[in-house]
Amino acid sequence: MVKEVRIQNYKSVQDLTLELGRVNILIGANGCGKSNILEAIAFGSAAAENKLGNEFLSSRGIRVTEPKAMRNGFLKNSLIESVTITFNLLDEVITNHIDNDNEAFSVWNTAYNSKLLLEAKKKKEKYDFVNRNHKPILNIKEEEIIRSFKEFNLIKENQLLDEVKNIIDKHKQEIKKFLNFLIYTPENSFLRKFEEESQIEPLGIRGEGLFKLLSVMSQETPEEFQEVIENLELIDWFEGFEIPKDLVFTERRIRIKDRFLEEGLQYFDQRSANEGFLFLMFYFALFISKYTPKFFAIDNIDTSLNPKLCSELIKVLAKLAEKHDKQVIFTTHNPAILDGLNLNDDEQRLLVVSRNKEGHTKTKRVLPIPTPEGEIPVRLSEQFMRGYIGGLPKNF
Repeated sequence: MVKEVRIQNYKSVQDLTLELGRVNILIGANGCGKSNILEAIAFGSAAAENKLGNEFLSSRGIRVTEPKAMRNGFLKNSLIESVTITFNLLDEVITNHIDNDNEAFSVWNTAYNSKLLLEAKKKKEKYDFVNRNHKPILNIKEEEIIRSFKEFNLIKENQLLDEVKNIIDKHKQEIKKFLNFLIYTPENSFLRKFEEESQIEPLGIRGEGLFKLLSVMSQETPEEFQEVIENLELIDWFEGFEIPKDLVFTERRIRIKDRFLEEGLQYFDQRSANEGFLFLMFYFALFISKYTPKFFAIDNIDTSLNPKLCSELIKVLAKLAEKHDKQVIFTTHNPAILDGLNLNDDEQRLLVVSRNKEGHTKTKRVLPIPTPEGEIPVRLSEQFMRGYIGGLPKNF
């Protein structure tokens, strides 16, 4: 998992370090910088692959503007400084410095530091590899990395070259887990029509490709498909859904069963489905499928959902994240979402976002407070509304 992200000089974020768990919720007032934090992470992961064109950035969920507008504008010097995003992925630390020439972005330097577990020796070794040629990490040739290994005395005389290549391959795979970071903002129209597909496979940020993903899951990973169906039982009227066998390409639909309808009338398709049901189907497919990213965000997770369903959904998604090795950052304005968190689990974290006196985005982690004996615990939603944990507009 990504343990820590440091963001410097991106929009309202001057210098911010986020210590992340597996499930993270950002809550705060409108305009405090929640979306800027998500975009900065997506921006940094795109930079690591050197995919900084507008089409790549927008498909990741970044609101694309003029390059200079994506830098922190609160200080004159910040307008000429680079945007810097640093990821700490387990024992991997990757720093991307992103610059621009007023027209486009470029990654002018990438530093990559790591602690490798050399399995043959069963001990840890340390190296510092600087990408001197300013290439994306995944495009660096094995020969270049091996040369750096030799420079830092990491390759022993009796160590096989294949063994070293295996080490390199494992760590490239670890890096890839967060390079696909996307900001999902599903929309009703895309979830309902099933007609659009996305530049990002298998699931677009607005819900494009959901039908295709479900179809693939039903055929290639039927146990995952069944798990999606089982979790949809959070909705009381739901009894199941299926993809018709006689489906033709131009007729993308699913058959949804409502347990309250009479025999022969139980089924309808996604065009008639409740909006909240479609959002849940999207979230469960995203968390369960092995084809979706390992590290991602969902902006406004509460959209179209009943408050009680919100809190129950977070409990379910936290379990799915652990089971399927996913890491997620949610944003929300609905305090009911907070009641689904278990702050006694260090992998579930609540971060209150606000802006300081200079206007810079900052975060504060909310830690669990023991309830005094004999007293009734105050729910997180109530703590938030009372102003105990911050994150409310200052004018109220």
